[in-house]
Amino acid sequence: MIKSLSIIFPIYNEEKRLFKNLKDIKSFLLEKKVKKEIIFVDDGSDDKTSLMIKNFIKSISKKVKKNSVVLLKSEKNLGKGSALKIGVKKAKLDWVLTADIDMSVPLREIFKWEKKNLLKKNVSVYFGSREHPKSLVKSKFYRKFLGRILRLLINWMLNIKIRDTQCGYKLYRKNIAKKIFKKLTINGFEHDLEIVIISKKMLYEIVEVPVRWIHKKHSKLNILIDPLKMFLGLIKIRISK
Repeated sequence: MIKSLSIIFPIYNEEKRLFKNLKDIKSFLLEKKVKKEIIFVDDGSDDKTSLMIKNFIKSISKKVKKNSVVLLKSEKNLGKGSALKIGVKKAKLDWVLTADIDMSVPLREIFKWEKKNLLKKNVSVYFGSREHPKSLVKSKFYRKFLGRILRLLINWMLNIKIRDTQCGYKLYRKNIAKKIFKKLTINGFEHDLEIVIISKKMLYEIVEVPVRWIHKKHSKLNILIDPLKMFLGLIKIRISK
């Protein structure tokens, strides 16, 4: 079913996690299962992130097709939603996978979805869900606790029934992804909620599918500031609905 795949990585100051993960990306890219392109979107990093990716692209240039790995860069740090919007606009292949560079969910997870017949002909949007009963999740207690509080707030304030809106591993048919992200206005972490709202308005069904998710070191989550930002973002979305 998946014959070609654009993978988009939004990244910001990731030099500490890139080395190992670029090895995993290279291994995935060199597999011959499907046609692939990798789109890195650097959201205004001020460390060596872009340099490392440029060197990575040079190192594999003779092993992959031209322009199958690209780096796009924002001059300013605008947020994950903004980076994804840039990447989706650039995507050329049939399906679009958005993924976090920490590889909390392995890139090959979507092939498990396909093998288990979880991808349906009439569905174009799939959310990897840590709350799916068949998911295998290794996470810190405080992350699970904050996640449950957030889900309660999302359900209460926005009437969103999706159990896990915030997992970064999502799959879209390309034409649908472009329509959704063209309407995206939120740049921050709350962009996932706007994706759900836009999809609902456009009558696109979202199916949650199981993932294997492992918490990785050097997380960007600030347990004091980010929950407050998310709550304020929820209020903003609620007012604008």
